[in-house]
Amino acid sequence: MKFKGYLLAAIAAATYGTNPAFAVPLYEHGMNPTSVLLFRYLLGLPVIAAMLLFRGHSLKIEKSEIAPAAVLGVLMGISSLTLFAAYNYMNSGIASTLLFVYPLMVALLMTLIFHEKFRITTGICLVVMAGGLILLLKAPAGSEINLTGILLVMISSLTYAIYLVMTNVSKKIEGIPTLKLLFWQLLFGSLVFLFMLAIGTPLTLPAIKTDWINLTLLALLPTVVSLSCTTMAIHCIGSTPTAIFGALEPVTAVVLSVVFLDQGLTSRELAGGLLIVIATTLVVAADPIDKTLLRMRKMFPVRLRKNKIIQRQKNK
Repeated sequence: MKFKGYLLAAIAAATYGTNPAFAVPLYEHGMNPTSVLLFRYLLGLPVIAAMLLFRGHSLKIEKSEIAPAAVLGVLMGISSLTLFAAYNYMNSGIASTLLFVYPLMVALLMTLIFHEKFRITTGICLVVMAGGLILLLKAPAGSEINLTGILLVMISSLTYAIYLVMTNVSKKIEGIPTLKLLFWQLLFGSLVFLFMLAIGTPLTLPAIKTDWINLTLLALLPTVVSLSCTTMAIHCIGSTPTAIFGALEPVTAVVLSVVFLDQGLTSRELAGGLLIVIATTLVVAADPIDKTLLRMRKMFPVRLRKNKIIQRQKNK
């Protein structure tokens, strides 16, 4: 069960990290974040509906489930919009990396509000991850990291963290099948972008055929595949490990930025990515590491007392 959860979390993180590779070319052709995300969500809806109907499931949910599904959809929509908007202010790979403060937010929310035990390995993972982020976020000589971009990514991180925690703790959400929940999340999330259009954001359309390809891939990989795998992973291993496993998101984003967007990769960024991968590996090995550390912690006072007794005997 845990291996399945880790695998799902890895797939979710890697596919979500493809966002910049598909979104940035659309910006270069004149589309704005609101329009890109509206097409992304709307194109994802028929795919999920077809998958549900093929499996013999209906799209209907209970009245009591509408409100929590709507909240999750709005949170997801706001998180997507602020992250995509940040791509206009800073390097897309760096923005996706900075987004990864959300595991810390998830861990703190689960610990402070829901009294989840803060595991030793969770703390180690967060420290290692922070080291990787510091390396990835250090601006090159003579350049600055845009504060507006940072603020947008922080909002994206917070809303995504709340989304993960709510998915984990809500009993009503737990009872909704993954694909059906995702369908309603995308539907309600689309309202965020329609609201933006209603208050004056212009609707921009795809300019060339390749734009439709990028929009379709956005709907499939970082939307249908990533979000459905995220929900299933949370049910298997919980929100905190799933969030920490999201370390693969910035690594994927940086690699794709180099390959498809001609953005350079320095040795510092490579080292930062390696630390993030190490943090991910620690999540998988959490149980044996925790047991070993606790065993050592219990043994240390005993050895200390024995050393003191031996020293006293020598003094006599």
